[in-house]
Amino acid sequence: MIDIRSFSYEELVEFITSNNEPTFRAKQIYSWLHKGISSFDDMKNIPKSLISFLKETCTLSCAECVKRQVSKLDGTRKYLLKFNDGNCVEAVFMKYNHGNTVCISTQVGCRMGCVFCASTKNGLIRNLLPSEMLAELFAIIHDTGEKISNIVLMGTGEPLDNYDNVIKFLRLVNDEEGLNIGMRHISLSTCGLCDKIERLAKENLPVTLSVSLHAPTDSARDLIMPINRAYGVRRLINTCKNYFNATSRRISFEYTMIDGQTDTLQQAKDLAVLLKDFPCHVNLIPLNKISEGVLVPSSNQAITAFKEYLEKKGITVTVRRSLGADIDAACGQLRRNYISK
Repeated sequence: MIDIRSFSYEELVEFITSNNEPTFRAKQIYSWLHKGISSFDDMKNIPKSLISFLKETCTLSCAECVKRQVSKLDGTRKYLLKFNDGNCVEAVFMKYNHGNTVCISTQVGCRMGCVFCASTKNGLIRNLLPSEMLAELFAIIHDTGEKISNIVLMGTGEPLDNYDNVIKFLRLVNDEEGLNIGMRHISLSTCGLCDKIERLAKENLPVTLSVSLHAPTDSARDLIMPINRAYGVRRLINTCKNYFNATSRRISFEYTMIDGQTDTLQQAKDLAVLLKDFPCHVNLIPLNKISEGVLVPSSNQAITAFKEYLEKKGITVTVRRSLGADIDAACGQLRRNYISK
């Protein structure tokens, strides 16, 4: 069966016209697909004969809301979404002054093995298709009735480990005939797959690259992020500098604050040296404790001291504002709880 919602407009035109249908039908169908329909029968201006053909030859990826948690503190919504094959991922809807942001998943599970993340505890099940990433957005749009301004690829999975599907999703969601979300309003998070970052730099996609650094030295990063044994800290930083030189897009470094492991003054000094004269942004993230983990979040005092030291060294740094603190905040925790039941 053909995954029709993953088609670009050009691919859809070729598919439709090769089956003796006029080109304008492709435009009509493409419009329906990017309105987030869940059934071919919802295409009201398409002939029944063509709808029957689509049902016989194509699949329509959808995401069903299995569970929704709504924060009483700030209205953040966390979703457990189920695809056609029964696999589930998480997505989050967040309201900001500058617009609504949705964080989506790119894989079912993850194989990166970061010790502080619940998403990786059951390993990688499979990659998501471009259509399934779109389906996450449509499910949230339909549930909230709100427009999406920004997208963050920071849910379950490592986006660059699903490279081709993610790149196609980015082009689809940016399409003027689709959701038309600007590339500069999309952030892609990676744990640091250097070879894929090098490929991304050549795609001419002005997305914001967020790199999960989390420690400034190989000895510290090896303990919490297995990927560091393949791409060490120095190579990762050099790759990021090359990315910036090629794209002129400032990189954001995600840095999780873990008591005694990533939050010492010496590590702040090491990080300042590592990022010296590099126009970047450091986002300090208080650890979200997971049920399987033994790691402890840094104290507010340690986070403040770390932040102030970096600022003194001329580095732009913020502390991530916690949204949805009264719901399953840790990425992957909602899915883990669902699987365990």
